[in-house]
Formats: sequence, structure tokens, C-alpha cells
Amino acid sequence: MGREALLVADMINDFIDPEGSLFVGPAGREIVPYVKKKIDEARNAGKLIIFICDVHSPDDPEFKYFARHAVKGTWGTEVIPELTVRPEDLRVDKPTYDSFFKTDLEELLKKEQIERVEVVGVCTSICVYETAKGLFLRKIPAVVHRQGVADFDPEAHEFALKHLERVWGAEVV
Repeated sequence: MGREALLVADMINDFIDPEGSLFVGPAGREIVPYVKKKIDEARNAGKLIIFICDVHSPDDPEFKYFARHAVKGTWGTEVIPELTVRPEDLRVDKPTYDSFFKTDLEELLKKEQIERVEVVGVCTSICVYETAKGLFLRKIPAVVHRQGVADFDPEAHEFALKHLERVWGAEVV
């Protein structure tokens, strides 16, 4: 039987710290204790923990749509200090919203024989959404924790959760 994994999406300084260049807002800060709890539970259950982190080149075209953020080699790309990254945890840097695009996430999940994935992090309507959609397209069951995801926009957050469940087959708990 395969393993389970917890994907922790974009819990980095630029999104979660109020000093970050693309701060999600209070909703992002509010999920930190829940995300920490899910990480601890996953570790205790022997699940693989993968930190998925936005990392951009200094001239990334995405900056036309969002403030300059998560530039490679900066404080903004570091996982927030409240979440301890251990040596056995994995980190996948992604250049865009989709955790599978130009990353080795798919190969990593296959290598580790991951058969089910839980997802927490930000932003529900962007990176969390694209990640859960990518899991669906690869026939890997996804569980999205409502208390462990947040967004800039409360309406987009709610729409994304409904869409993930109804269209992309994610279990929203």
C-alpha cells in the first residue's frame, strides 16, 4: 500500500508575514496554528511532508499581475519560522501557480508511492486550487482542509472550495 503526503502550499514569508511583499492578510495568519497542527499530525502518522514554495526570477512575467514576490534567494521565499522544516521533509520550488508545472512533484509522488494527498496553505483560489486540480488530473485523491487554507479574497476562497469539491473531486473537510 502506498503512503500519504501533506502538501504545505506557499506558507512563505512573502505571503504569510505582514511584512511580506504579497501578504495574504489576516486570513493567512489565522491558519498558521491549524497548518502547524496538521504538520505535527502528519509527522506522527509517518506521512511525507512536502513544502511547495513559490520562487521566481527577478524579472518574472507574473509580476505584471501580482506585486514582485518570492524572488529566488530572498527572505520572502523562506517557510515561515512558525513551521519547522525538518531534514526529512521535502521542498519543491515552483515558478508559477501550478505545483506540477516545471517541477519534479509528479515524479517525487510516484517515487514515494503516494496514493493520497492532503493540502493546506495559500491561496485557496490560486495555488491550492491549481495543486488540487493537478492531483485530480493525475488520479491522486486530494483532501483540502478548509481550516488550513486562506485567500486574499473571501468570495474567491469559497468559490474555489466548492469548485474543488464539485469539479475536481477533492474532499473538502
